[in-house]
Amino acid sequence: MRLHRLHLYYIELPFVHPFETSFGREDTRPTILVAVEGDGLVGWGECVAQAGPWYSYETIETAWHILRDVLAPLVLGWELRSPQEAAQRFRRVRGHPMARAALENALWDLFAQAQGVSLAQLLAQASAVARGVVARSAVPVGVSVGIEPTLDELLAQVEGYVAAGYGRVKLKIKPGWDVAVVRAVRERWPDLPLQVDANSAYTLADAATLQALDQFDLLLIEQPLHHEDIVDHAALQRLLRTPICLDESITSPEHARWALDIGACRVINIKVGRVGGFTAAVAIHDLCAQRGVPVWCGGMLETNVGRAGNVALASLPNFTLPGDISASARYFHRDIAEPNFELNADSTITVPRGPGLGVQVAPDRLAEVTLRRLTLP
Repeated sequence: MRLHRLHLYYIELPFVHPFETSFGREDTRPTILVAVEGDGLVGWGECVAQAGPWYSYETIETAWHILRDVLAPLVLGWELRSPQEAAQRFRRVRGHPMARAALENALWDLFAQAQGVSLAQLLAQASAVARGVVARSAVPVGVSVGIEPTLDELLAQVEGYVAAGYGRVKLKIKPGWDVAVVRAVRERWPDLPLQVDANSAYTLADAATLQALDQFDLLLIEQPLHHEDIVDHAALQRLLRTPICLDESITSPEHARWALDIGACRVINIKVGRVGGFTAAVAIHDLCAQRGVPVWCGGMLETNVGRAGNVALASLPNFTLPGDISASARYFHRDIAEPNFELNADSTITVPRGPGLGVQVAPDRLAEVTLRRLTLP
């Protein structure tokens, strides 16, 4: 397939409810949408970089630059036989996984459409583990709850999501907002599948605090230590009964292998943007399946474009823990792509079966929220 044109859209959507982590509080979600044209079709991808270098060093502005000046020239005008071939071309680019993922994922959507299959089907074809496995029609999901101004407000948030049917809740924690908060939630909902996410807010000096979380029967503790670390996480995991799940530390299949080799975690959160695209995400899924390590799909507050990709990825067989793939209405009043994703009664979201992502970008809505647009060439 020859790629003729690429469009970049810098958009911003207001959140339904402000979202706070140990990084800070956000009221809106800026993001970049990538549209790639080839053979009369258009593939879409989403860049999950944030406005500032909080979750990672990548930002909206660095991603815009890399997409425009580095990645687009590597694919425009070329005859590509697969999205994996594009991923190989991008290997010469060090870092910038979120920018790489945005363009590569648009190509996965484009190639799936060209073959007349869903993205979930195309990803399954690429996975050695998924071949011959009956595809899921829906994936288990949970909800991520940010840090609130008061404990009462947090409990009200959790109560609302439990009432809405979410079967798993993740709590954001940070020093001073951890053990007492988790205890309050566990006492209110003793049987609720519960996990916590520290976003690298702790050090080994906080081991006693993290050990105190063992009493609450958590599914996992996500990324408690430094965002690049695996060595200290290995030391911490030996002190905890609760499985450590690595997030920010896993930026490639190589990092996943290194972490598993030294026992730095017992679970891995796969975020497509963090690892550089679907090619790497499938490779990490397969590696973990071969090692007997469960994975789950993390969210980055995506629009329905990114959410559709996450649902497709989470349909692979080793995604055995509920992902952070909430219903569309969880974050935005009105999305830029349709149809919306709804929460099923069993805390699952249905996997789209139409060609490609299975969602359509609404031009009028996209125009309303676009702050900047660029077409290449």
